[in-house]
Amino acid sequence: MVTRDVFLRWKGNPIFTTDRLPFKSNGVFNPGVALVDGEVVLLLRIEDQEGTSHLRVARSANGVDHWRLADKPLLDKGLPEYPFEEWGCEDPRITPIGDHKWIIAYTAYSRYGPAVGLAATEDFEKVERLGIALSPSNKDATVFPHRIDGRWFMLHRPVTGAGEHIWYASTDDDDFSHWGQAGVLFPERGGPWWDGLRVGVGAPPIATDEGWLLIYHGVKETTERPIYRLGLALLDTNDPRRVLERSHRWVFGPEAPYEQQGLAANVVYTCGAVVRDDEVWMYYGAADTSIGLAVAKLRDLLAFVHEQDTVSREGRYLGMIH
Repeated sequence: MVTRDVFLRWKGNPIFTTDRLPFKSNGVFNPGVALVDGEVVLLLRIEDQEGTSHLRVARSANGVDHWRLADKPLLDKGLPEYPFEEWGCEDPRITPIGDHKWIIAYTAYSRYGPAVGLAATEDFEKVERLGIALSPSNKDATVFPHRIDGRWFMLHRPVTGAGEHIWYASTDDDDFSHWGQAGVLFPERGGPWWDGLRVGVGAPPIATDEGWLLIYHGVKETTERPIYRLGLALLDTNDPRRVLERSHRWVFGPEAPYEQQGLAANVVYTCGAVVRDDEVWMYYGAADTSIGLAVAKLRDLLAFVHEQDTVSREGRYLGMIH
């Protein structure tokens, strides 16, 4: 039984704060992450003092310090040729596609609401926007790293009158332009649960011998403000629409001062994690203000979701509606 903290915070947290940026900003948080040529690449969400966000690359040899910040954004906001990003580009999730190509799923924010935007890069210096994949209101999207049963799959979180649940969609197009065959992967639990108000994808799914390991965020409503925590789910390797397990407890919550105090108090929110040897390095936004790093053994994460599984405990499941 896992009786200790599974994710351990890096002793030097937070690893990124606004005072480490060479310009004035309101917050730096919710980065996507990739391993590129032996280095850790973060795609930072930086909120300026207008309140809008852009996405900018930072690189580090060890993934902890000595970050090298790009001179300009990779995905900038407010460009006239991209009207659906008028108010910003937010919360990127990065998926490696092949040897040297990455798909970036991000929130394109404008007066029309939050939409799912996709972009592609081969070097994190230049980027090709692929356009709006899913119309507002929708966010928290990520693409799986290869075709499954002949199709590409995406997870996302539309906002509907029936709540805010994690959905899936798929396409057989290599340009990722037409997504359909949608359904609910799993819902928010409602009531007093830690993930009762809404759920959304965290880091892109991690391939394991036992299935796709998904770190997701759950939100609980309180009298003062919502609390964001992280849980785990395990999806079938050959059919990611099928939920094998889902933890009924959170695996990581806001406990440190920099997670409990900031622009949005009591928030831990991840958009990216990478596997380094037998460890999962999870980079996360803390209180919408700074960036932290937490590290876990992959085997411990799998053990946690096995032990805390809702699916087998209740003998039923509300997901897999397709």
